[in-house]
Amino acid sequence: MDSYLEITKDVYKKAALTPDVGLCCTTTPVWQLPGLRIPRIMQEMNYGCGSTVHPRDLINSPNILYVGVGGGMELLQFAYFSRKPQAIIGVDVVDEMLAANRNNFIQAEAENPWFKADFVELRKGDALNLPVADEVIDVAAQNCLFNIFKAEDLKKALGEMYRVLKPHGRLVLSDPICETEMPENLKNDEKLRALCLSGAMPLQTYIQMITEVGFGTVEIRARRPYRVLAPGQYDTNELIFIQSVEVCAIKDPMPADGPCVFTGKTAIYFGNEVLFDDGKGHTLLQNQPLAVCDKTAKALAALGRNDIFISESTYFYDGGGCC
Repeated sequence: MDSYLEITKDVYKKAALTPDVGLCCTTTPVWQLPGLRIPRIMQEMNYGCGSTVHPRDLINSPNILYVGVGGGMELLQFAYFSRKPQAIIGVDVVDEMLAANRNNFIQAEAENPWFKADFVELRKGDALNLPVADEVIDVAAQNCLFNIFKAEDLKKALGEMYRVLKPHGRLVLSDPICETEMPENLKNDEKLRALCLSGAMPLQTYIQMITEVGFGTVEIRARRPYRVLAPGQYDTNELIFIQSVEVCAIKDPMPADGPCVFTGKTAIYFGNEVLFDDGKGHTLLQNQPLAVCDKTAKALAALGRNDIFISESTYFYDGGGCC
């Protein structure tokens, strides 16, 4: 195993044995749902940078895989939507983190009458070689783990998620991103990489790596400020601004003209007709906004019409789009 992965294991072994509230800084509020109580210890061990729990992904009691279990908070949240034995598989490479989850689930059972620990099956395993069969998972997720990987390992981890998902299954990710080029000295700082900071890459690079393994649809669901690496505090001459991003990659067939990537663009037709039809499957009703993927937005803009407005990317997409 590469040395940076060994250092990462050591960081999270210590975080399992002694909860480190400041290790990560989740940028989304903890879901408050009827009848759901999240034990304090799970919140203290919530080592993520966003949320991967989205109710619209979790209909019909799906089979769920969560890689990098943290304190078990998102496993408990997933169980809220999928209440059956072993519906959720939690995978982690750190023995101490798995043991902490088992203890935390005892507390979760005490605070949530509906929850049973056997809703979640904990497995020791590596994100680069998942202990899961092909095409058995409806929803896979990871939170602030994949940004730790260097490029070749990230490709393997994404490929493993793609392998275990059923056709049209969903991979939900939350990771730090950074549009500033990360200095090589910080990229090669194995401790900073383990702390989910110096592995952050530009969003377009991140999306490209996701689509290169085969995901035909990608949704950018949220993009928020996360951290700064400041001169004097880190070995950098300029302030480096890091954001967190929440993404859903869907195992749809790859379109012939490339993936459909939704970054929050909207098209509005305001011409004199009842609707506009581009002849390619996209219909715009008069003065009715339609979320469009970046590919469709570019094609509509190329028409040169003065009666179609196309917004900039908001980096917030919540479904209902053109594809």
